[in-house]
Amino acid sequence: MRSGARAAIVGAVFAAMVGVAGCGSGQDDSSSAKDGASAGSGDDKPSLKNVKTGPPSAAEVKTTARAFLAAWSAGETAKAAALTDDTGAATTALGDYRKKAHVAKVALEPGSASGAKVPFSVNAQISSGGRSVPWTYESSMTVTRDTKTGKPVVAWKPSVVQPDLAEGDTLRTGASEAPPIKAVDRDGKELTAAEHPTLKTILAALRERYGKKAGGKAGVETYIERAKGSKSPDKTLKVLSKGTPGTLRTTIDASLQSTAEQQVSKRTKASVVAVKPSTGEILAVANSPASGFNTALQGSYAPGSTMKIITSATLIDKGLAAYGKAHPCPKYFSYGGWKFQNDKKFEIKNGTFEQSFARSCNTAFISQAGKLKNDDLTNEARNVFGIGLNWQTGVPSFDGAVPVQSAASKAASLIGQGGVRMNPLNMASVAATASTGTFRQPYLVAPSLDDRTLAKASKTMKSSTHDQLRKLMRLTATSGTAAEAMAGMSGDFGAKTGSAEVDNQEKPNGWFSAYRDDIAAAGVVPEGGHGGDTAGPMVAALLRAGG
Repeated sequence: MRSGARAAIVGAVFAAMVGVAGCGSGQDDSSSAKDGASAGSGDDKPSLKNVKTGPPSAAEVKTTARAFLAAWSAGETAKAAALTDDTGAATTALGDYRKKAHVAKVALEPGSASGAKVPFSVNAQISSGGRSVPWTYESSMTVTRDTKTGKPVVAWKPSVVQPDLAEGDTLRTGASEAPPIKAVDRDGKELTAAEHPTLKTILAALRERYGKKAGGKAGVETYIERAKGSKSPDKTLKVLSKGTPGTLRTTIDASLQSTAEQQVSKRTKASVVAVKPSTGEILAVANSPASGFNTALQGSYAPGSTMKIITSATLIDKGLAAYGKAHPCPKYFSYGGWKFQNDKKFEIKNGTFEQSFARSCNTAFISQAGKLKNDDLTNEARNVFGIGLNWQTGVPSFDGAVPVQSAASKAASLIGQGGVRMNPLNMASVAATASTGTFRQPYLVAPSLDDRTLAKASKTMKSSTHDQLRKLMRLTATSGTAAEAMAGMSGDFGAKTGSAEVDNQEKPNGWFSAYRDDIAAAGVVPEGGHGGDTAGPMVAALLRAGG
């Protein structure tokens, strides 16, 4: 349950009965069905030759849509469900609309069809606990042709009932289990979805988890109870009676949050996160589009060359690379049957390790794959950088994955491809760990509020490794692939760019991971191209604003 209601309020129950006519011979239908044969010669069976095919005509679309809406509006659930291609699911959903959502009356008005799609308006009346409130919204349906009967039917989807309903969701009206909250930032300033639209899903998740602990009083709402296992929090659709919100303090910095939202809004798709390296506190989270999936905290993407931060620490720890020492960067390098190359097939003749890092030379890292055990990268990521340790951030989040791999996949993992998966939260944390040498699990709500145990890495970074890694990232930010985005930056800073190739994408996903003093940030622009040009400016803007 959620912000939603477990205590259902009993309302009017709608029931529909459908009569079934028996056959003329006196035998019941179940008997003839069990026997699997009819008394006739079989000529009475439907002929496939007589079954209509192809898309429904405009007249069929109009007639079917109107008949469906009329039956639904009249409370004739069985009749309405019979006009769909999934009678069982439609019966359940339409029945719940009356019984669980307590919709006493509903008027449905079809709009002008666009091909097979028919929009319609909903003017409902919700009655619960002695209170009756209007509820209006827009929805749509698509009319298709049943392949078996040839009849036009409504292509059933839960979203027909309400656009935000997904498979397995339930529409309910009742006393909310979680009281409303007044979420505030680290300085006590209220955080609202109106002012910070990209926090909408996070605020809903915070209410679901901390509504009771914040000390508020529940109200009565119509809401969507998400299917078990859903990554989305329950959603309030209509408030029948307001509860009293409790105050919940978060780690967000409202000013930095505004900067993050301004930055991602410049692109169709983008996500960014900022954290405080000294504590792990999450300072800002933003996604574009604002109402979409929370990629910043829950996304799972190949991080591309930003992964070389962890890979470099692994190589330095193993004595396979060092700042100032010679390191090969050929145009190509083959391993495990795959041939790897650098961007635009560049090479660095007689180069050093720091040059390979700053220019993001793929082959310099791939060439070391044969000297590493299959689990070396996994162990470094987990034991030093805290990746995959079941982070308890206070809201749903993904804590990254660096699986043990072999052959070509192991080599690809070294440059952030293969099976490696991260999101901006993970890579902001990686930058923070590189900055301080110690992993501190990111969190959005203080663990003391609900006695959460924050994840802890089993090792701190070796002092020598830490010093070299910071020098590598500083060089990249001043004269490497991150230099343009980080131009003019002051203080103690470092960065790493990344571009992750994805099948069937014209451009790679652009990544950028960096730190400056006591703020670390990371961002991704799906299909954006080079990370320094796309995600870089977003992250750099946060570092400057947080200084």
